[in-house]
Amino acid sequence: MENTDQLMRNRAKAIRLIGIANELLAMARELEIGESPSAILESLAITGEAREPKGTASQDHPIWVELARQTYDDRRRRTKIFRSEELFGEPAWDILLDLFIAAKERRRVSVTSACIGSAVPSTTALRWIAILEKQGHLVREADPGDARRVYVKLSARGYAAMLEYFASASRSVVLIDDTARDSVAAR
Repeated sequence: MENTDQLMRNRAKAIRLIGIANELLAMARELEIGESPSAILESLAITGEAREPKGTASQDHPIWVELARQTYDDRRRRTKIFRSEELFGEPAWDILLDLFIAAKERRRVSVTSACIGSAVPSTTALRWIAILEKQGHLVREADPGDARRVYVKLSARGYAAMLEYFASASRSVVLIDDTARDSVAAR
């Protein structure tokens, strides 16, 4: 029983530390892109383009990047288990997931890597990158050290949309996690 209590306390501490680290990363990201995701969500809500889930705000939560990784891995697993690349395909979503994970890990993604991560032919991936760029969900950046390389990353709008998606998709998981953390903290 005592080991279980200690395990729960350690887990709560780890979750809190992960949350703090993600908040720091989110603040750094806000400084880097020049506008906070919450400001983007507020402006989108004013124009009616997006609705922010109640009770989640646009604050970051450590579980969102884990859900993004799991979602991306699950998509690869389906293809492997069913032994068919033709059955499952959503390259835009794969690109967005890859770029969201990369943003959370503070890593740059080249156009070539984004194409590979989309699990479709390069021409198809490039077409989806262009569509996502045109819709304002990602931006391209030239590599200052190598004129042949171009990076892609989520725009402020794309990042905010991914935050909104995972906030609403993980609402029950986050609430359960927060409830568990609160009950452990109360002991």
